[in-house]
Amino acid sequence: MAKVSQPSAQADLPPAHGPGATPWPAQQPNTDVFSRQFVSGDLATRATLAALMAQMQVLGVGHADRANAELILAEALNNVNEHAYASQPGPVHLIVHIRQNGLACLVCDQGAPMPCGQAPDPPLPPMEPPDMIAEGGFGWHIIRCLSTDLHYLRSDGWNRLSFFVPFGRAD
Repeated sequence: MAKVSQPSAQADLPPAHGPGATPWPAQQPNTDVFSRQFVSGDLATRATLAALMAQMQVLGVGHADRANAELILAEALNNVNEHAYASQPGPVHLIVHIRQNGLACLVCDQGAPMPCGQAPDPPLPPMEPPDMIAEGGFGWHIIRCLSTDLHYLRSDGWNRLSFFVPFGRAD
């Protein structure tokens, strides 16, 4: 298996400057931070999401908000696994600022860049009779519908996807 480099600290992440850059929120009062670095793959993704969900539960985040956040982050991280690192695993860094009103999320990877240099916004797949509905094609629609402030930046070999998951939408 190829050795992959992992970012050792947030300073190793791509800078938030240049065209299309978005400011990353500084630590704020009443904000907890969840940060994990892992090598892409289904098991590592599941373990990371389980750890985040456990931390959110300890902090008193409601079940519906946790489930909503898990769905959105699972879609984003699975896109990294399936598309950015389609040919071999690589480093992923997830940072989530847990706030009173929602989650400020940052997903970084060194895989293939997103097509056309931006987060996809594909149309929904055709809705045929239920037994013929496509298995895939809903992920970006889910992410875009359930989050706000979605931004993508490719910088210094890193993909940087940031978004906000507001609480209260899932209840």
